Parts: sequence; structure tokens; C-alpha cells
Amino acid sequence: MPAKRSGTRGFLERSTSSFVDAMEHAFYAEQTARADGLLQRVDPRVKLVGILALVAAAAASRSFAVIAGLLAIAIALAALSHVSFRVLVNRVWVAVLLFTGVIALPAPFVTPGLVIWHLPLLGWDVTEQGLASAGYLVLRVETAATLCVLLVLTTPWNHVLKALRVLRVPAVLVTILGMTYRYLFLVLQSAHDMFESRRSRMIGELTGRERRRVAAASAGVLMSKTFDLSNEVYLAMESRGYRGDISVLDEFQIRNFDWVMLGAFALVSIAAFWLGR
Repeated sequence: MPAKRSGTRGFLERSTSSFVDAMEHAFYAEQTARADGLLQRVDPRVKLVGILALVAAAAASRSFAVIAGLLAIAIALAALSHVSFRVLVNRVWVAVLLFTGVIALPAPFVTPGLVIWHLPLLGWDVTEQGLASAGYLVLRVETAATLCVLLVLTTPWNHVLKALRVLRVPAVLVTILGMTYRYLFLVLQSAHDMFESRRSRMIGELTGRERRRVAAASAGVLMSKTFDLSNEVYLAMESRGYRGDISVLDEFQIRNFDWVMLGAFALVSIAAFWLGR
């Protein structure tokens, strides 16, 4: 019996704590975006173009040294922008390493090339070319993910969306991104309230079948609430003048510092493209 109670409460605790974790991540991003760091002072359009250029250079490079250099630049930018090193490790590098590592794991064994090691029990051959391919993939993804996270953490979300519109990204895509970010927290809040109310009404133990039934019913109710919320939000937007595009009151202005940073981004990107051929 105690094991069942622990498992039930563990599930409810994990479900409700996900909302708290999401809110903490959002608050940290907003706090970092308001900090007085290097990237925070750069115009969002310059920042977006520059970081995308660095990501493209990392993806196209064929040199370990160049990709590692771009990752070092990203880490330096994070330090100058007051982005915690622990945040990069916990939220970016570990997650990306686990995800990309699973994809890259077969490469050392299936890629033809110079055999440098044999697995003792399985008898599989590990090739030098396979290890290089896996290393390139992991390092590229780590570098690109770090740069993209820097963009999001050092720029308010509405500024990122406006920068995308300035760069002629379709308005529909920008609107979807904006609405998803804003109302994801409302859906999480609804889920949090549902689980809290369910937990407050639990007196006895639930069997495995009852727990599955409660989970399915909660998912159905949450989906119904989501559809109703989307319709209400769209009608409210139309009543307030929405005609397919979102306007932001903040105006961007290119300063001398932005031109210097744009030149630095361009110089590093061109050098990385040239040296990584």
C-alpha cells in the first residue's frame, strides 16, 4: 500500500511541478533579457542576423578547431551577457548531448574506415571516420544550440518576433510563435489547477485502472479547455483590431555600437566559413 501511495503522489507531484519549472525558466529568461550585458545592448535585428550567421558557419564547417572556436565564442558571449554557465550546462549541453548522442552512437560502428578499436564482447569495429562523424555532429549541435539559447535568453520574446517580421518572415508563422509562447502558460496553469483540485479530493488509494482513467479524463478536459480558449482568444483579438499581423510598440534603432557588433559577427562568420572549408 505505501508503495502505491508513493507512486500516485509522485505522479501528481511531477505533473504539478512541471508548471513551476516552466515558470521558473520563463522568469529567468525575462530577468536575463533585462540585464545589462553585451548582447542585451545589441539591436535584436543585428543579434538575430549575426547569431544565425554563426549557426550557419558552424553547420557548414568541416574543421573541429573552427567549430570549437565558435563554441568558445558563444561561451564568451554568454559570460559577457550574464548568462549563467550552470544554465548552459543543465538546460543545453546535457540535453543536447543525450539527444544527439543517441543519434550519433551508431556512426563509429557503421561508418567504413580505419579500424582503431574492437569491442571485446560484441566484436564490433570502431572506425576513425565514424568517431569523427559522431564528434562533428555532437559539436555542431552543441554550438548551434548554445547560440540559439543565447538569442532567446538575451532578447525579450516580443522583440525576437518583431525582428523576424523585419526580416520578412511570414506573419502567420510569427503570430503562431507569439500565441504559442503566451498561452502555453495558461494551459499549464489549467493543468496545474486540475491536478491540485484532484489531489485535494483524494482520500483513499486509486488502483492502476482508476489512475489511468483519471489521467485520460484530465487530458480530455484539458484539450477541450484549450480549444475553447483558442476560440475566445481569437475573437478577442479580432474585436481589438487584429487583421493578421501583430504590432509592437517598441521601435528598433541602429546605433554605432550595433554597426560594430554587426561587423564583428560578419567578420567571425566569414572567417569561420573560410577556415572551415
